Amino acid sequence: MQNSPLMAVRSLKKHFDAESKLFSKAKLFVHAVDEVSFDVEEGGSLGLVGESGCGKTTTGRVIVQLEKPTSGEILFKGRNISEFNKSEQMKYHREVQMVFQDPYESLNPRMTVFEIITEPLNINGIGTRRQKEERARSFLNQVGISPAETFLSRYPHELSGGQRQRVAIARALVLEPVFLVADEPTSMLDVSVRTGVMELMLKLQEEFKMSYLYITHDLAVARYMCHRIAVMYLGKIVEVGETEEILSNAQHPYTRALLSAVSVPDPRVRRTQPAIKGDISKPVNPLPECRFLQRCPVATDYCRQNPHPPLVEIDEGHLVSCYEATDEA
Repeated sequence: MQNSPLMAVRSLKKHFDAESKLFSKAKLFVHAVDEVSFDVEEGGSLGLVGESGCGKTTTGRVIVQLEKPTSGEILFKGRNISEFNKSEQMKYHREVQMVFQDPYESLNPRMTVFEIITEPLNINGIGTRRQKEERARSFLNQVGISPAETFLSRYPHELSGGQRQRVAIARALVLEPVFLVADEPTSMLDVSVRTGVMELMLKLQEEFKMSYLYITHDLAVARYMCHRIAVMYLGKIVEVGETEEILSNAQHPYTRALLSAVSVPDPRVRRTQPAIKGDISKPVNPLPECRFLQRCPVATDYCRQNPHPPLVEIDEGHLVSCYEATDEA
C-alpha cells in the first residue's frame, strides 16, 4: 500500500471579494485559486510555477493558514487541517513554516536578529533564555551567518539582502518544521547571492529531511530546486509532473511559452518565439471556458464550446489540462 503524501491539496479554492459596480446586484469575486490539487511527498519538493498574479503566493498563504480557503481540503499527514483542535493547530504551525519573498518587509525592523529568530520559540513556550541563545546561534551558523555572536544584536537594516533572507530562513527553521513553503525566496536578492541561498536551502532540506513547496516564476530555478513541477495559470494547475519530464516533454502551450522564455547562455541559439497572443484575462468571475483560451495558439472550436479541461494523465505522473494535448478535442 502506497504511503499518503505529507501534504495533499484537494480542489482548493480561494476567492476574494471584488468591488461591485454601483447599484449592481451581481457579486464579483477574484478567483485567485480555483480547484487546485497537488501532492508533496515526504522529503520531496514541488515547484509551483507561473507568472505574477496566477495565484501561487495565495496558494502558499492558504496552506500556512495566513488565508482562509473558500472551499477544498488541505490534508497534512493524511488529516484534514480544518478538523484539527487547538493543540493540533499549534503543532501544525510548528511543523509547517513559510519563507517570504521580500526579506526587507518580512523582518520587523524594530527587532534584533536574536529577537526575530527566537520569536517562534517564545510563542510556543520553548526553552529558557540560555537555550534560546544557543538555538539562535546554532541556526545562524546553519544558514551561513557566522560568527553568529556578532549578528545576534544587529537590526535588519544593518544586514545585506542575502543576510536578511538567511535570517528569515533561520527563523522558519528554528522550530524544525517538516514542510516549508518558500515564496520566491531569491527573487529579491542580487544575482551574486541567489545561488548561495538556493544551495543552502537544498543542503538544509537534506539535513532536516524537509519537504518544500517552492513558489517561483522561473523554470530554471524550479529545475534546480524541485523534484516535480506544477504549472499554474490564472488560478488553475495546467500541467504537473516530474521536473525533467515537464522540461523535456511539455504538453501545455503555456508551459511551452514559459520554457521559451528561459535564457540560454549561448548567443548562437535562436529559439522560436511562442505564438501566444493577447493579454492575461481578468480573474474576476471568469467564464467556465479554458483559462488560456484567449491566448492559446492551438485552440479549436471544441475548446471554445467546452468548460476548462480537467487534468488528465498522459504518462505516468504527467498530467495536463488541455483538450488538444489529451486528444479529446
